[in-house]
Amino acid sequence: MIISKIFKSTMIVLLACLVLTACATKKKVDAGNEMDGDVYTGKDTVGYLADGVPDRVFFATNESALTTASSETLRLQSEWLRANSNITVVLEGHADERGTREYNLALGDRRANAAKDYLMTFGISADRISVISYGKERPIDSASTPLSWSKNRRAVTVKTN
Repeated sequence: MIISKIFKSTMIVLLACLVLTACATKKKVDAGNEMDGDVYTGKDTVGYLADGVPDRVFFATNESALTTASSETLRLQSEWLRANSNITVVLEGHADERGTREYNLALGDRRANAAKDYLMTFGISADRISVISYGKERPIDSASTPLSWSKNRRAVTVKTN
């Protein structure tokens, strides 16, 4: 009888843990399909290096790891850069308004360097890519909302010649 109660209690706790774990890892996609979790996926702030080659990638909060979408954008950029070997670029790293100036400058630098490192894996010379971090100093959307913050967490590839 006691073993049966212990077994039931254990099973209830395990079931509750599984349910809570599933809830914690589920990604939310907003109604406008502009965010996947907290990463911006919309198109209204995206510019282009060339026809069909987006100039920016977006990041999750406090992250510099590339998303699948970011990797695909950088792959397109690398193809364009290989075809235009005379072009040099600056990778600008940006952060949202939250956090200290110093933290956001370092985070922007990590984001820009993550993009640079990925471009280099496709054979783009480091000599053609420079990096700068603006931290939170150049927001693309100055509102204080989760959507605005997601637009500001980015690395932008800018042609220099």
